[in-house]
Amino acid sequence: MRALVSRAYGPLEELSFADVPVPVPEPGQVLVRAEAAALNPIDVKLVTGAMRAAIPVTHPFVPGVDITGVVTRLGEGATRFAVGEPVLAWNGVRSGALAEYVIVDTGPASARRPDGLDPQRAAALPTGALTAAALIEAAALGPGMTVLIVGAAGGLGSYAVQLATQAGARVIATGRAGQFAFLRGLGAGAVIDHTAAEVAPQLLNLFPDGADVVIDLANAGPRLERSADAARVGGRLVSPLGGPSSFARGVQAIYTGTVPVPGRLDALAEQAARGALRVVIGATYEFADAPQALIDLATQHSQGKVTITF
Repeated sequence: MRALVSRAYGPLEELSFADVPVPVPEPGQVLVRAEAAALNPIDVKLVTGAMRAAIPVTHPFVPGVDITGVVTRLGEGATRFAVGEPVLAWNGVRSGALAEYVIVDTGPASARRPDGLDPQRAAALPTGALTAAALIEAAALGPGMTVLIVGAAGGLGSYAVQLATQAGARVIATGRAGQFAFLRGLGAGAVIDHTAAEVAPQLLNLFPDGADVVIDLANAGPRLERSADAARVGGRLVSPLGGPSSFARGVQAIYTGTVPVPGRLDALAEQAARGALRVVIGATYEFADAPQALIDLATQHSQGKVTITF
């Protein structure tokens, strides 16, 4: 089969296609013929080695963690899906989704692809929607609460805005001026231009007591302290990227990532299939152009997800 391969840590320009053996599913796994994949920032970091200390990979390495396709072979005891059934999955950081055939675990990080959910949108769902759902759960959002979402226009942010709105919270989203209508269309009640001035003072001009929760999808480490300034006294800052263990004024720090709770991806896929959860695709590339897609992901600001079609 054909796969996009990283042979050593290095620049994205060194990625190349190679013919590699079709993998064989182990117990509890299925083999999937890929129809579409989606890219995530972690793909870039795994290829370049930016995360080698925390998440080392074995070379040759095939990037890609979001996949959808049709089951072609079952591993021993893999009874959840049938051959010929369409599925979607968050594949963790195993090697990887940018290949014609992909191994998928049959646990909670995978789901049957429901009728009405096309391959592109299915591929764009797992990492972003699962992570957003985990962040909203950790934030303990509820009706009447105010949440500031920093980095709201990206693939993850677009899901976070929608799920926070579904939870009954009032959403204030950050974005560029040209993204205001898009963010309001996702459910944001107010939008802040993060390119015009610091976000926290702008938020405090709207809500002098601060937001109940700040969900920061863009910053990490000490930079989160500026975002925490937008939270009320005793509020919460939630992030998937990591940072200080606590903040001034009693603002609680909560860190979480992609959490495949049983049934969660199935429910999110059903929402997307019936139009209750919008899947935003900012760009689509053919598999032959996957190296350029990763370069563009690393160097350009994308609104929504980047997908690859096979």
